[in-house]
Amino acid sequence: MGEELDSIDRKILSQLQQDGRISNTRLAEVVALSPTAVLARSQRLYREGYVDSVEARLNARKLGLATLIFVEVRLDRTTPNVLDAFSASVQVHPEILECHMVAGGFDYLLKIRVRDMDHFHHFANTRLWTLPGVRETRTYTVMHEVKNSTRLAV
Repeated sequence: MGEELDSIDRKILSQLQQDGRISNTRLAEVVALSPTAVLARSQRLYREGYVDSVEARLNARKLGLATLIFVEVRLDRTTPNVLDAFSASVQVHPEILECHMVAGGFDYLLKIRVRDMDHFHHFANTRLWTLPGVRETRTYTVMHEVKNSTRLAV
């Protein structure tokens, strides 16, 4: 990376997390710098990769995707070719929001969004259980989302 982050950089990042559409003028007011200085800092933070992307967080319920499910996946083998094939195959399924290789009693943890349990049942039968190397899965249906955030402590 480039320069160290100072308190102003951290304030800029914090504000961008809260509102990715904040205007440069408003951001300058919030962090008490000139718009020119804030623009230069923001551009540097983007250029140096401190901001991965800016995107809208959609309301899953309003879009008919109210069911959130976590799935533990255990593969039949953890050889590089099986891991690569599994990792590549999860990329093409929009229902799979996140896929994490983990240490412990299973190999991957998936975060999945679907309309309802019928949708998940169809997805599991036709896609999930047919992913390369899948030997066993354990499914956890979320009853209530207590906290759902992507904000990092900066």
